[in-house]
Amino acid sequence: MAVPKRRHSNARTGTRRAHDAKKPKELGTCSQCSTPVPTHVICPNCGHYMGRKVVETK
Repeated sequence: MAVPKRRHSNARTGTRRAHDAKKPKELGTCSQCSTPVPTHVICPNCGHYMGRKVVETK
């Protein structure tokens, strides 16, 4: 099994982890009511998904 011979420096470790930060969720807009909605999710405001009425809302 491969084992590192020397310890990696803090700079090298930080460089590798530079892209591991949390990113904000991608938000799209509903085609019917134009509210911001996460992608691939039924709109909680109007109940539409992909241009079709999927869920009845009050």
